[in-house]
Amino acid sequence: MSRHPTVVMTRAPRPGQTKTRLQPLLGVAGCARLQHALITHTAAASAASTSMHFAVDPPDALAEVADIAGAGTSVFAQEGEHLGARMRAAVAHTAQIRPDPVVLIGTDVPHLTAGHILDAARLLEHGHDVVFGPALDGGCYLVALTRPTPEVFGIAPGLWGGPRVLAASVAAARGAGLRVAFLAPLRDLDTPEDARTLADDDTVPTAIRSILSESATTADAPPVGRAPRQSRVPS
Repeated sequence: MSRHPTVVMTRAPRPGQTKTRLQPLLGVAGCARLQHALITHTAAASAASTSMHFAVDPPDALAEVADIAGAGTSVFAQEGEHLGARMRAAVAHTAQIRPDPVVLIGTDVPHLTAGHILDAARLLEHGHDVVFGPALDGGCYLVALTRPTPEVFGIAPGLWGGPRVLAASVAAARGAGLRVAFLAPLRDLDTPEDARTLADDDTVPTAIRSILSESATTADAPPVGRAPRQSRVPS
């Protein structure tokens, strides 16, 4: 089975700019450390791909994220007014570099493994046009495509981030005549409830689970990773 490029949508691990819904639980710096750990975990899960491409927000954080993701990773800025537009642009950007089927993921799923990415690639090779990884909150943790398909990301902008993302995306894909398949559902890490549930789950990677178990006071220690800097990174 051939492997495919993986595109990762991520925010930089900067205090106050990431995982803001978890700040009451983890503190500003704790959220930054958590995002750093999630990027590291996602990069490791994607390592078996033919290539890794990180779509980063904000645009001045390319070198910062490249340091975490590792050597050989393509890093570029996200573009678009809402999540659907940014995902569509990231897939199109990667297709210009590698015109292959692609697996698109985020960094919010501690249970994501290389197996999920390979399973999605396998389903594409078995004749499906798009594969969705359903999140328990009604969103998607993975979208795999045989080719850039704007219709999949063309749902109403107001739906992004809500509980109807998966249903609307599936309807859009089927409406475009695409053959759809699904992976097993996984939990996103977005809310304090998610954090408390995953903190008690011993199958969550240790580095992530330890951060989720911290108090806000402990989390206000300096964040892990290098300070942001301006740099040009090849994409």
